[in-house]
Amino acid sequence: MTIDELLDALWRDYVAITPQAERIQRLLAARGERVINDHVALRTYGLPGIGIAALAKPFEALGWREQPQRYQFEDKKLLARYWKHDNPALPKVFISELCVEELSVAANLIIERLVLQLPPGFGERPDLAWAGRPWRVRRAEYESLLFESELAAWIAAFGFRVNHFTVLVNALTTFPDLESLDAFLIDHGFMLDDAGGAIRGSRAHHYEQSATRADSIAIDFAGETHRVPSGYYEFVRRYALASGELFEGFYAVSELK
Repeated sequence: MTIDELLDALWRDYVAITPQAERIQRLLAARGERVINDHVALRTYGLPGIGIAALAKPFEALGWREQPQRYQFEDKKLLARYWKHDNPALPKVFISELCVEELSVAANLIIERLVLQLPPGFGERPDLAWAGRPWRVRRAEYESLLFESELAAWIAAFGFRVNHFTVLVNALTTFPDLESLDAFLIDHGFMLDDAGGAIRGSRAHHYEQSATRADSIAIDFAGETHRVPSGYYEFVRRYALASGELFEGFYAVSELK
């Protein structure tokens, strides 16, 4: 598989559950913009064979290299790392895993039942990053997980796939800042996620980020169809460090989704 094939597969799978991202791309293209992806984000359970290391393998095989930074989000029970390619035009890959051992016994039993449905060697699949949902989950199980962790529920409902793509605002030519892009999106009927503020981070953190509210799509829960939040589209503006180099990492508060 080539890099272009990998990124195309990720994008096609992503817009299937996040159609607003494709609409926004068309709007930006109509203004003459060429969208550059800052990073793609993937989520998983922190369990043997399907954790961060497993999701990273397809990217590492194509030249993405793990960076030394480690991110811990205690309130969300998450650990995260990111990968960067030598080609600066390629997006970074941000992967987080849920510390399932910190959830309740009931939540662990649900997740264990899901994972037991995985076929042998599932975590070695070259398409793991867009393999989708490989298990059968009931609506009651989804809602039980949702009570404790949005991430636990999201993985149960959607499986292995990109949670969000991210537009690099620095590369846009018709928007001077993130505020003007957000205003443009609102004017075109998109709703932004304003939990914790419409823009998270700051120039002082060398990183600002906003995002749309997640799309809602119909999901099959063991024969029962129910609409749930799917993916969202993210926008990041990066600022230069004292060295003059653009900040390449992540502002922790902005990645709590």
